[in-house]
Amino acid sequence: MALSNSLCFPLASSVFLSSRKPLAGVLAGCQIHHVATHASFRAQLGSSCDDDNVVSRRQAIQHQVFSLGFLMSGGLADATELRTKEVPAKEDRPKFFELYDSGGVKALDIRQGNGTTPQIGDKVVIHYYARLAAKQGWRFDSTYDHKDQSGAPEPYVFVVGSGEVISGLDTAVRTMQEGGLRRIVIPPSQGYQNTTQGPIPPNYFDRQRLYTTIFNPTRLANGEGSTLGTLIFDVELLRVRPNSD
Repeated sequence: MALSNSLCFPLASSVFLSSRKPLAGVLAGCQIHHVATHASFRAQLGSSCDDDNVVSRRQAIQHQVFSLGFLMSGGLADATELRTKEVPAKEDRPKFFELYDSGGVKALDIRQGNGTTPQIGDKVVIHYYARLAAKQGWRFDSTYDHKDQSGAPEPYVFVVGSGEVISGLDTAVRTMQEGGLRRIVIPPSQGYQNTTQGPIPPNYFDRQRLYTTIFNPTRLANGEGSTLGTLIFDVELLRVRPNSD
């Protein structure tokens, strides 16, 4: 299914790579646009499609492909900045690349960091948005929804190489630098293999929806395992705490 250029904002290095906005600020425009795009797509199916069960399997698959294409394209742009800048030449836009020895994890650097690169054993502090491709890019978790006692967003902390998080996320942060912002697409083999791997959504209903989709026995038996667990993470590496600290 071809994607309209009007729905896929380009990721311009002139917009992002020099921007020091936090993750939430950079992605703010995308959140609104993605919701609007989803609603517009549903409207095109006709007024009779008020219930997801009414949508045919073919339409559902097209919608899934559409959403993943949107998420892997330049759907991150801050809408205000885009309106004031010319669309850059195609060769100037950041591109996805496959991380070395990652099992198929793809990354797109929205903003290059200029700080420390983590090593195995270091603690990393990150903010992230996490989405599930099989649910039309449904956001199942975000550190901006995790609040500390003061009500401020609480970053996620883990030890690189410890095995406590899904391998795709662990691999992706190893080649980032502090201050960097990266979108990663994680294939099922590098995503959730069980319900104990982090990051674990704190909301019970989000956890249930995530796990019942990824580990759905009927759909896995039907050969859908190669798509059910595909994840999209937008990650900002805030700090690296060396193992010696």
